[in-house]
Amino acid sequence: MNSSTNISVDDGSYEKLLSYLMGLDQYQLEEFKLCLQSPQLLPENFQKIPWANLKAVNPTNLLCLLNEYFPERQLWEVTLRIFEKMNLTSLCEEVRAKMNEIAQAREPQDSNQEEPGMPEEETVPRRIYREKMKAKILVMWDHIPWPEDHIYLRNVTEQEHEELKSLLYPNRIGAQPQTIVLEGRAGVGKTTLAMKVMLHWAEGFLFQHRFSYVFYISCHKVEEMEDITFADLLSQDWPESQAPIEEFMCHPERLLFIIDGFEEITLPSKWDNSPPYTDWYQKLPVARILLHLLKKELVPTATLLITTRDYRGGDLKKLLLNPWFVLISGFTEGDREEYFIRYFGDQNKAKKILHWIRRNETLFHSCSAPLVCWTVCSCLRRQIGRNPHFRLSTQTTTSLYAYFFSSLFTTAEVSLSDQNWPEQWRALCSLAAEGMWFSNFTFAKEVIEHRRLEVPLIDSLFRLNILQKVSGCEDCITFTHQSFQVFFGAMFYVLGGTEGSFGGPTKHQEMRVLLNDALADTNFYWNQMALFFFGLLKRDITRELEDTLHCKMSPRIMDELLEWAEELDKFDPVSIRFEFLQFFQCLYETQEENFVRQILNHLLEADLNIFGHLQLRVSSFCLKLCQRLSKLRLSVSGPISHTELTFDLETLETKLVDSKIRQWQGICSVFCNGNMRELDLSNSELNASSMKKLCYELRNPRCKLQKLT
Repeated sequence: MNSSTNISVDDGSYEKLLSYLMGLDQYQLEEFKLCLQSPQLLPENFQKIPWANLKAVNPTNLLCLLNEYFPERQLWEVTLRIFEKMNLTSLCEEVRAKMNEIAQAREPQDSNQEEPGMPEEETVPRRIYREKMKAKILVMWDHIPWPEDHIYLRNVTEQEHEELKSLLYPNRIGAQPQTIVLEGRAGVGKTTLAMKVMLHWAEGFLFQHRFSYVFYISCHKVEEMEDITFADLLSQDWPESQAPIEEFMCHPERLLFIIDGFEEITLPSKWDNSPPYTDWYQKLPVARILLHLLKKELVPTATLLITTRDYRGGDLKKLLLNPWFVLISGFTEGDREEYFIRYFGDQNKAKKILHWIRRNETLFHSCSAPLVCWTVCSCLRRQIGRNPHFRLSTQTTTSLYAYFFSSLFTTAEVSLSDQNWPEQWRALCSLAAEGMWFSNFTFAKEVIEHRRLEVPLIDSLFRLNILQKVSGCEDCITFTHQSFQVFFGAMFYVLGGTEGSFGGPTKHQEMRVLLNDALADTNFYWNQMALFFFGLLKRDITRELEDTLHCKMSPRIMDELLEWAEELDKFDPVSIRFEFLQFFQCLYETQEENFVRQILNHLLEADLNIFGHLQLRVSSFCLKLCQRLSKLRLSVSGPISHTELTFDLETLETKLVDSKIRQWQGICSVFCNGNMRELDLSNSELNASSMKKLCYELRNPRCKLQKLT
């Protein structure tokens, strides 16, 4: 494992591939998605894409998702195999022709040649600026508060140089991109990569011939700035004397602007109708200046390198001209494995823990962020060390996070009185929740003071690496990883109190909107927030947090959820988007069967796609509790094995168990609930053992099915 991030890129072939997907009709697109769940059509040992992420996406977002999972050539190969499976002969011919065209268009380049362009004699101002920017980036880097036992290598490797060069000099013919977007989830390394681009230029390693000047603009920092001119904005990092603005204006093609954290910008209202802006000496709000920079009005021939958490679904797409998309996916599967091995120092134990984590596909995918890897490892090591009877098999994503935070505060020294703790946790969780509603991940000093968060708690959160200071933004703080903010945001809705997080709606009203949105959307962070919310209802988690964090949970939260669930039998899931698997995963997270049974008592119809162990497990847990379910569409892809190999964490011994067939039995039991009338299995692939169990249940006298397809 090295410090470089996993990068996948797209050249002009992206739009062509998108056109093929957009040309599919509704039924063909659905079949294409189902084929993505078929192991026979996918590379060996491929990590399946969660169906909840695939089910409702349009062609554009589908291709964005595929880019996250497949290298470019593999993506084309998988698309071709699926089109062949669908018997789309003409499309197959087009795809083959395009693949040949791409292969012929790309010519190998001399890896020893840094980049095109003639070298120039370096001026004194440029040398001084490079030295100052090098010092600035190194200071920013050194102020990143990585946990002491976090495993992170900052080595500058030859591979890293090649990856950085590939951002701006792709191995292809034709014009080089002038707008590059680095997109990825929180914590996967976008800012790190952007800082390295700046650092490698400042140190003289890369991009010397193409860029005379590189500017690093932090979006969370500019949010705090007063109105300014573009010329003054560029002069802020200039040492002592005035920046050579005239030189910038004469050679704009030799400028690179790194704009880090686009999601932090608050765009002005009616920004899409704003008049052009080309005057470098006119004062404007910084957000508006960046807006015109992104629209290529200020410096049309300059190169832009932008980092963001959300590109295709947000405003950025409307702003940019011919952007080149680069997905930053963080740790590869091999990186995750090495991280766990090095953290636990025991290869055998680490691999067996990873075996369990892979079964929780959502958690395993989240571990692509290095700090999530650290959180999971830290929690498991603490739990295993504290409890000799610790059972890994009983852990959920929420319990890992809850026990992680509780274990930190078990030994932390915080000078707060007992009566102050509940209010302080409400204040912190309210801050996190409001930030999630408004996509705000950086909090200024005034906001902290307004919430009346006390210094002893803030200082302890810094020491425990839950909060960190924001480099380049005085007195600003942020959660060390966004999943921490998501967890505390979810915790806000299970704490006592009725006041909402941002004024206006009550907490109960906010909770209902949160659940309705999260279960009708594929947004990762909303899904994760809903998952944590339900997981925090687990009784032993509630007791643990109340004892260690000295907080008080709402005594009415389960009653309020049951009131919300009453709406389930009033809507048509066909006309209203509803992510059943996401809903079932949330209910499974509670591990409270009686409560889940009451919730599901209002569910009359369901549509499920089972393609992996997680989907099988949560569907089994929930369907056997669905007493009033009358209509079920069930799509099963992949065999349900009669036995599987598993392990005992304490003895590290492997053994054969029949968990999957028992889970399938749990699913089949719903056919005999006395209310089931319609069952659609038309898109299922069942092996002999699962078909035998299905037929056994269908012959049960209690089975009242009237329609089977």
